[in-house]
Formats: sequence, structure tokens, C-alpha cells
Amino acid sequence: MIVLRSVLFNLVFYVNLILQMIVFTPAYFLMSRKKAWFVPKNWARSNHWLFKKIVGTTFEIEGLENIPKSGYIFAPKHQSFWDVYALLPWLNDPFFILKRELTWIPLFGWYVRKQRMVPVNRAARGRAMTEVMDRTKQEMASGRELIIYPEGTRRPPGAPPHYKYGIARLYRDLNVPVVPVAMHPGLFWPRRKFLRFPGHFKVRVLPPIEAGLDPDEFLARLIEVTETASDELLIETVRNNPHLPLPPTAKQRLAELKAMGRG
Repeated sequence: MIVLRSVLFNLVFYVNLILQMIVFTPAYFLMSRKKAWFVPKNWARSNHWLFKKIVGTTFEIEGLENIPKSGYIFAPKHQSFWDVYALLPWLNDPFFILKRELTWIPLFGWYVRKQRMVPVNRAARGRAMTEVMDRTKQEMASGRELIIYPEGTRRPPGAPPHYKYGIARLYRDLNVPVVPVAMHPGLFWPRRKFLRFPGHFKVRVLPPIEAGLDPDEFLARLIEVTETASDELLIETVRNNPHLPLPPTAKQRLAELKAMGRG
């Protein structure tokens, strides 16, 4: 049943994406930029409904009161494609720094450009990167929230932390709070696999790390608070979903936590 449900969900997920982009495209490009956020946020909500009805996967969010009203960096763990869209309905006016090639994709790239995402040429140096930072500062000055994945790429649940120093530079240069987010959607929507697993998990939004710390001190605190919450949620999620097939990284981390008396 898991295989059948996974195949059905994956099919319906992409059909839903294509249909919503086609149906809502006229309204999206006629509305003001901020009002047009209704379209991707509605798509995210519909995916949550599909995930629940087809696969049987649900989630809850703790700590929404920790999200500032504007002008901050949102820094979630990154394990799955789920992370890319799932929390958009709870954010006001977010934006990403993304590789410029994504803006070249027909229709999708038009959506991205309307929302003033900040494209970056990863091969560029010097002036090009300065322009990216200038654009980012302009968007932040208007009260928007920047979504950054501190580890840069998707990591399997329980994997050792591998945070990039780039978020510390952004924290220093933008001089805004950073909101860490711990979660384990990768246990239910694994990276690089088509299988989707039923169950329930939590997303934990942690108190913001205020602006003004030394970048090294900030990064150490970000890793500490995020990984502590991540370990707690890993233990809780596995305990509450004993049917889950765990990746080797999760099994290894659970064994380590048990040896430390935390399992």
C-alpha cells in the first residue's frame, strides 16, 4: 500500500502543480506582488491536504509565536523537497536567494521573478556577489523575510551537522535576527526517493537569535539550539512512529543519543 500511495501522491502532486500554475496564472500576474502570494501559499496548503489524504502524513507547528513580524532570516533544517514550500502559508512575504538558472524555466521562472527572488550566479565573484547582497538588503529593508537553509543542501535525518559559514556572513551584514527551525520531514518524504510514509511529525520554530553577535558566536549558537531541538524531535518522532524505516544516519544518531542517556 505504501508503494501505491506513494506513486499516486507523486503523480497527483505534480498534476496539482501544473494545474494550479495554469489556472491561477492570469490572476497571479494581474494581482499586486504581495497579494499574488495567495497562489503559491494555496498550492502549499493543497499539498498538505493531499499528503494527509493520500499518504496519511500530518504535521503540527510549535513556536509560531517566535516568528518576528518582519525583517528576519528564517533558517530551517533541510531534508526534503517538502521543506521548500511547506511553511510558506505561515510566512508573510518571504524570498530566497536562488541560482539564476531557475529563473530561466518557462512559467516557473516568471513566478519567481514576480516575487523578486534574488538570483545568484554561483560561478560569479566580486561585483556580481556584491550586487546579490545589495538586492538582498533592499528586500530586507522592505520588511521581507529571507529563507536560508544553513546547511546549504538536503541532509538525511540524523546526519552530522554541516552548517555553511555563509549564513553567519548574512547575519553579520544584514544585521537582523535569525529564526532557527528544527523538523524531520525527511523521515516521511526522503530525499532522492519516491516513497512517502504515513505518520505525524512536529515542526519546531525556535526563539530568534537576535542581531549583533559576533558571527562565530552566532554560528555556534545556531548549531547548538537547532541540533539540540533536532535531536529531541528525532527521538520523539521515531517513538511516535515506530513503523518508519529509518535511514542509517537516523539509526546512528539514535544509538549515540541512547549511549548519552538521551534516547
